[in-house]
Amino acid sequence: MAIGVLSLLGFQLVDSAFVARLGTAPLAAQSYTFPLSFLVIGVQVGMGIAIAALISRALGAGEAVRAQRLGSLSLMMGTLAIGALALLLWVLQTPIFSALGADSDARALIRAYWAPQLIAAWLGALVYFGYSLFRAHGNTSLPGSMMVLTSLVNLALDPVLIFGIGDWQGLGLPGAAWATVLAFGSGLGVLAWQLKGREWLALKGLGEEWRTSGKAFASVACPAMISQLMPPLAAMLAISTVSGLGDAAVAAWGLASRLETVSLMVVLALTMSLPPWLGRCYGAGDWSQVHRLMRLALKVVVGWQLALGIVLALAAPWLAGMLAGTEDVSQSLATLMHFMPPSYAALGVCMLVVSAGNALGWPMRAMLLSAARLFVCYLPCLWLGVTLIGGVSGLGMGAALGNLLAGLAAYLLLRRTLSRPKRCGTAV
Repeated sequence: MAIGVLSLLGFQLVDSAFVARLGTAPLAAQSYTFPLSFLVIGVQVGMGIAIAALISRALGAGEAVRAQRLGSLSLMMGTLAIGALALLLWVLQTPIFSALGADSDARALIRAYWAPQLIAAWLGALVYFGYSLFRAHGNTSLPGSMMVLTSLVNLALDPVLIFGIGDWQGLGLPGAAWATVLAFGSGLGVLAWQLKGREWLALKGLGEEWRTSGKAFASVACPAMISQLMPPLAAMLAISTVSGLGDAAVAAWGLASRLETVSLMVVLALTMSLPPWLGRCYGAGDWSQVHRLMRLALKVVVGWQLALGIVLALAAPWLAGMLAGTEDVSQSLATLMHFMPPSYAALGVCMLVVSAGNALGWPMRAMLLSAARLFVCYLPCLWLGVTLIGGVSGLGMGAALGNLLAGLAAYLLLRRTLSRPKRCGTAV
């Protein structure tokens, strides 16, 4: 899963690196869309968490037929929900991007890019739901391999569709989105082919299963989606603050956001592969195994992210120059990288605890932790950094401090909750 996440997020970073070659204005325009793209991802991840949690719990309890019905219901609901959200974001694009600080020139660039990007987001969600189904059944190799495949397809198509080939001048900024559409479309076709020979889905008894499990699905999916929707909301508030620092700062912030997700590849892999395992332990009542898994995961996250963060901070001038298209964007990105990557060790702890909470029967606590991370720790520290220190340096320092406070709060919550496992939640 770590290899798959690295390839999937790596192609998003490569997207931004290619777009940076078009100039600061297209890169800034793409950066304005990131919070809304994260909004779609938040909904799909929240539903994916519920899919993996409920199916893995059913399998852990020996209810294979129920797991089949849950798989079918989840895929149907996810397809409709993400499609409706994508249509809504297309209709409301002008007021939303205006509120985020995009001027008329930026909105013109965004409009040509936004339609194919929403199609890509919808296809990506369908692929993600398929990944969740495989992960719930203990198969992480296929999702990881598929992430690599879609990344390679996107990487091959990006330069062709953005810059053109031969006499064809390419599509510019929209080309990045169309490359992603084709990449996710190919991945969806392979997933559908792989599902044909597996008895993981069922069409009979779906109505009765919805009446039986709908509340259980909502009890996991709704808090998980709210938890996942809060980061896009925080990103919107953050970028509205960053927009006051100019286009170069917005472009650098967008690149830093993409670099953040890539550097968190191990954490993201654990948040996808660990919950189904925890869910089975939860269904079987094996809390000693839960303790061992969480201790190991936390050690891996802190050790890996701290070492990687220090390396990225030291390599900031070189890496920023490679990613950014202009000198002013490169300098701003390097400044952010000096402060933010080492703090991802603490951010990783918080993300892991939130993910575990959804699998272990305390989704409300996970949701409240997500809210505290963003609106008590991250955004206030970001505002204080810009207000008291100023510029991009204050932005980076504030973000790093917010991550550290969130990691500490998550660790304390986890210790308190796992010390009383019988109160963590009741099996669904």
